[in-house]
Amino acid sequence: MDDDKAPIQPFEHDAESIADYRQQSRVFLGRARVYLGEGHLHSASEKGWGAAAWMAKAVAEAHGWKYTRHSEFFKVMHQSRQLSGDSKIRTLADTAGTLHGNYYEREMFLYASAIGEGLADMELLLDILQALTEPG
Repeated sequence: MDDDKAPIQPFEHDAESIADYRQQSRVFLGRARVYLGEGHLHSASEKGWGAAAWMAKAVAEAHGWKYTRHSEFFKVMHQSRQLSGDSKIRTLADTAGTLHGNYYEREMFLYASAIGEGLADMELLLDILQALTEPG
């Protein structure tokens, strides 16, 4: 096994693993919206981050890049930007990081409208990244 491509989940084929990451990413984004609607701002933010992180795992798996730790998220985002040429990835990745950081903030400093905008940004990021997981 190539040391730079550590298995993240035990699947028989890479395509199966990639599809699982993509599907889970979309589930997390959906849950984030439910949490937002219920006023659970910490949970909404963390699920928004999770959606981005899991789609990044799909991209990493599709291209044989290492992604086994949170700290590698921004490396995968940089590689994705280089591969796609889409400069929006940088700012969308920063938004994902902000959503993740919200989990550690006091609720009085969180704004539902800002989190909602962040989740809309995550949908765009997922769409951009998903294209990088598809053959062709």
